[in-house]
Amino acid sequence: MNLLTDIRMGQIMSHNPSYRLATLEDAEEILDLTLRAYAPIRELGIHFAAATADLELVKENIMNNACYVMLRDHKILATASLRMPWGLQPGPFGVPHLWWFATDPTHAQKGDGSDFLHWIEHSVVAEQLKAPYLSLGTADKHPWLIGMYERRGYERAGSADLGKGHITIYLKKTILPHLIK
Repeated sequence: MNLLTDIRMGQIMSHNPSYRLATLEDAEEILDLTLRAYAPIRELGIHFAAATADLELVKENIMNNACYVMLRDHKILATASLRMPWGLQPGPFGVPHLWWFATDPTHAQKGDGSDFLHWIEHSVVAEQLKAPYLSLGTADKHPWLIGMYERRGYERAGSADLGKGHITIYLKKTILPHLIK
């Protein structure tokens, strides 16, 4: 077959990702991806809700938060949720709070997670929500997450003992500095 025949037959798959809000129909695929992505977290003994999620928790997340997915060729490669200040489980600073960020481990180190986070920061938080910054929380015991987020421009903004066996370190990243008073 040649390229033109492949295109006509729909054989050429897109290498560009697409992004959208998750639906309940995505719940099983998100659960599978999340449990595989969070396996190292479970091995470290860190208690993140996503690390031991079940189908009901995934569905609750989709219904109660802005749960986004990154897709390529109709397959979910990453998921992340934003907990909103007006939602059931707001973050600590009155701005969107990144939660439940997971990238398919079979695509690790290919830049998908970084691209997805960039899309959330700019297309969602800046352009759609017009929020001045974005927050997130991670475990003080995690060996590399805090450094990874700091390299992406996040700064430590506080901590709390939420009774999960670790101290939660809060980070935030300025997205729209002109909106900060």
